[in-house]
Amino acid sequence: MIDRYSLSKMSRIWSDEHKMDTMLKIEILACEAMTKLGMIPKPAMEKIRKNAKFDLEEVRRLEERTKHDVVAFIQNVGQNLGPEAQYLHMGMTSSDLLDTSLSIQCVEACDILIGDVKKLAGVIKEKAKKYKDTVCIARTHGVHAEPTTFGLKLAIWYDEMVRNLERLQQAREMMRHGKLSGAVGTYANIDPSVEEYVCEQLNLKPANVATQVIQRDLHCHFVTTMAMIGCSLEKFATEIRSLQKTEILEVEEPFFKGQIGSSAMPHKRNPVTCERICGLSRILRANAMVAFENINLWHERDISHSSAERIILPDSTAALNYMLNKFIPIVEGLLVYPKNMIASLSKTKGLIYSQRLLLELMKKGLSRDAAYDIIQSSAMQVWQENSEFKDVLYRDRRVRKYLSKNEIDGCFDIKYYIRHRDRIFKRAGIK
Repeated sequence: MIDRYSLSKMSRIWSDEHKMDTMLKIEILACEAMTKLGMIPKPAMEKIRKNAKFDLEEVRRLEERTKHDVVAFIQNVGQNLGPEAQYLHMGMTSSDLLDTSLSIQCVEACDILIGDVKKLAGVIKEKAKKYKDTVCIARTHGVHAEPTTFGLKLAIWYDEMVRNLERLQQAREMMRHGKLSGAVGTYANIDPSVEEYVCEQLNLKPANVATQVIQRDLHCHFVTTMAMIGCSLEKFATEIRSLQKTEILEVEEPFFKGQIGSSAMPHKRNPVTCERICGLSRILRANAMVAFENINLWHERDISHSSAERIILPDSTAALNYMLNKFIPIVEGLLVYPKNMIASLSKTKGLIYSQRLLLELMKKGLSRDAAYDIIQSSAMQVWQENSEFKDVLYRDRRVRKYLSKNEIDGCFDIKYYIRHRDRIFKRAGIK
């Protein structure tokens, strides 16, 4: 089932109330650091700590007049402080507050996504183990290639999600930067120790170098990481969609009691959730392009990035959170049809064993080209006559010159193709 609590938490992170709660925390911590430096009297600090608060609706009303969100926020907090308001926001610029709070929001959002990715990886891992020995056909270019197992398909997904987890953890670390260095990042009117104190209290790291803003390559890394995870989910969902085609039907996304597949055709069981995941992946990639564009700002800063970030960061984190929570129950309840997989293996009448026969002829001393010509001509005969590959090989004098009937039969052993699956699983960390 969808983790609605997780979705609710993600929504709250990007709410105005949570953003301003975080901004207020930063302002109070900055005042604490300045108190340690002797810049703010301790009694004033006590009053700031006790009385500093904001009213969301009042901030919005003030912003209508000031046309500046941070100024409106500072004014509203100041209204509750009285004379102590003079110490608020001392030496700071708006982006000190906005960028540091944004980093916190991104880290919090990342924590939710990391939990989602871990859960999905765990679910995929269990399914891979369950279907490790379930033989099916592998396809290249959409055409039957050679046998594999459905578990090995899932092992690919698991391994990719482990990499995605590592990428997301790296992105979290990159977003764990704060900045309180003033109008152009030179600490001209604020002591560097204030930034260090605030960041330490918030479990952030001071940006090594900043302008008026934290540099946007960090944010781009986060957004592109989400886009990459979205691409993985799209890849997995596309595989399910492909295997759910009526003429294949090897797997099927869960279809729940009372669910409607089509308003017109009662028989339809459509992979609608997988299709939805594929569609949302496009949104993540489009947002990633905006994040790339945000890296380039004029001189020490302009605000062309700001309006875009207010869309792409909440939307990307929320979309990926939703996609992950939609795909987890798909994998958990995935309908797998091993009998149809066996049926698919025989659809090409044994042609999937052609490479093994090619190699066996080469072992007998034929060149690759000569062996390939013999096996390919036999394979084409199967396509033309709709015959069994094995029967064509039995009749082919060129083949029988080198291979006995028993040797031909031996090339059709499906266990040969999956004999290394335990080793692959172990390498992928699936035990």
